[in-house]
Amino acid sequence: MTVQHYPFELLPLPYLYDSLEPHIDTETMYLHHSRHLRAYVDNLNRLLKPYPEFHDWTLERLILENKKLPEDIRQGVWNNGGGVYNHQFYFAGMTPKHTELSGKLKDALYLDFETWDDFYEAFFEMALKIFGSGYLWLAADERGKLVILPLPNQDTPLSQNLTPILNLDVWEHAYYLRHKNLRAGYIKAWFQTINWEEAERRYQAALLKNALQGRRAGKNST
Repeated sequence: MTVQHYPFELLPLPYLYDSLEPHIDTETMYLHHSRHLRAYVDNLNRLLKPYPEFHDWTLERLILENKKLPEDIRQGVWNNGGGVYNHQFYFAGMTPKHTELSGKLKDALYLDFETWDDFYEAFFEMALKIFGSGYLWLAADERGKLVILPLPNQDTPLSQNLTPILNLDVWEHAYYLRHKNLRAGYIKAWFQTINWEEAERRYQAALLKNALQGRRAGKNST
């Protein structure tokens, strides 16, 4: 993701609002990006404006070091910073192009879930079971092992020392216009939009980051 700091901006989508049709409808994409994400961006900037000492903090740092923020903005930055991060990650993880699971991510997925059907069923069922609002994540731990992680509201895997690979937004605004309260149809549609090339890039970046951290840890212990 693009490195950002205050003032945060509404980044454009990497495709048009109608590009994910017929899987994700145009009006939902327009409202989701131009209204919901914009609100998180505007709220985050409003909270940070009176505190210039945090204007050079990246989005990731605002999340990871949230407890260092003044108490009066801490929860608001957590919610709205997470909202910006999660939505940008979600939108960048979809594409109108046909892509296929491949490379190191494919190897890891089959190692950790054995078959595509096992992964799909586990992800699908967990997404259905999330109560209320939140996201379902595919993330990697420090060894590259893949985990499926449900998180509420705008929480992120970053605070759990996990590297996100994919996320599914299950807030109702992500699907209600077309699917009403039938989340299952939306989950099936979202699977048709996954940008597996981007997911592979994210996974390889996670492996590289973890390898570098391991080398540093090894040097520090000698």
